Amino acid sequence: MACPLLRQCSKWNANCSSLFETLWYSNGRSVSFSTSSLGRTSWSSGPGNEVSLRLLSAPGRECCRNTGRSPPNRAAIALRRRTGPNTFNFTTSLTRHKLRLLDPSLKSCFCINSAHTDVKVQDPFTIAQEDLTNLYDDIRKELFVTKELKALCHYYFDGKGKAIRPMIVVLMARALNSHSNRSGELLPGQRAVAMITEMIHTASLVHDDVIDGSNRRRGKGTINELWGEKKAILAGDFILSVASITMARIGNNTVVKVFSQVIEDLVRGEFMQLGSKENENERFKHYLEKTFKKTASLIANSCKAVCVLVTSDPKVHEIAYQYGKNVGIAFQLVDDVLDFTSKANHLGKPSAADLKLGLATGPVLFACQQFPELHSMIMRRFSSKGDVDQAWQYVFQSDGVEQTKNLAQHYCQEAIRQISMLRPSAERDALIRLTEMVLTRDK
Repeated sequence: MACPLLRQCSKWNANCSSLFETLWYSNGRSVSFSTSSLGRTSWSSGPGNEVSLRLLSAPGRECCRNTGRSPPNRAAIALRRRTGPNTFNFTTSLTRHKLRLLDPSLKSCFCINSAHTDVKVQDPFTIAQEDLTNLYDDIRKELFVTKELKALCHYYFDGKGKAIRPMIVVLMARALNSHSNRSGELLPGQRAVAMITEMIHTASLVHDDVIDGSNRRRGKGTINELWGEKKAILAGDFILSVASITMARIGNNTVVKVFSQVIEDLVRGEFMQLGSKENENERFKHYLEKTFKKTASLIANSCKAVCVLVTSDPKVHEIAYQYGKNVGIAFQLVDDVLDFTSKANHLGKPSAADLKLGLATGPVLFACQQFPELHSMIMRRFSSKGDVDQAWQYVFQSDGVEQTKNLAQHYCQEAIRQISMLRPSAERDALIRLTEMVLTRDK
């Protein structure tokens, strides 16, 4: 099913560091709208500063040229960014197949000066395995408390999780160390950041399960299901407090500020998820911003945290941050797709869980453009009898799933563009390889 990556690209505009902050279409017509900041980058609509995206419909060759117009007979997104009298046109193709991100043309596509290493790229988990081997043991040592609270806090730190976030942190830290002409070995503070990242993530899962009333997580009963909501909330709070203590021991004020932002984003993202938008354009912007705050902020800021421990260069900080942000958003977009396409036994949680919680994710929001009947369902959060089943059918009758995959694909492309600015290393190339794994995962 894999198809080659876009064969040729003209150089990216220097100001276009994140081309795919938003994607929205309505049966081939252009829609311009303001986007709020997803972390650091912000585009807004209005005179002299407009972003316009248009979905065209027919398959064709996989190439992109800075022509200012969309080639005929192919599926494409025509992106036009206009700032004052200067107009920048960028056209790129979308396919309905799974993108293979390790295509040899990758470097030329993104016009990165630094070359990839010639050695075969190892599996990211293999490279990070040594650093992650004792990670959960060390976390459990930090959570040394009375017997019952210990059982709650240790429940998800059983070493059976995917450990995606600490793996990204470890690989990023080693890649940054190599980039800064230091030993590739982890600094003690960088390993502590990997632990903190997993603790904050796990604490957020505990709280999310209470809010959502979930009874399954990672293929087993949730903490709130087994011990009750009150104890689950306290366990989540305690894990966060231990993460804060670990953070303070690093002795770097910037790291503390970075992780404080993560916790703020998690809370704000949860509040955003509890609300909905009447206007369809605002709704998609709201969804992407919520996705950043609830998922991508932790990855982005964790990558930045390991970066500030090895270099004071703000440009390198931004590379690390942008890679984490784009991979994080792509990861959640794929997760939203899997909620429709993967069986519950693969996910470790019930499928269609988001619809049952009243949440309209990417596949639903794209489907709403072809089936306006979804609008009223979204506004009532799929609360009427038959809403969940009907919305499910609409999603699969539309191309909502494919469009969400395409959007995730583009975020991964931007992540590759960012990380490729670092000097070549096995860890840097593993982070590039990771973007393909994010797109092709089935659980």
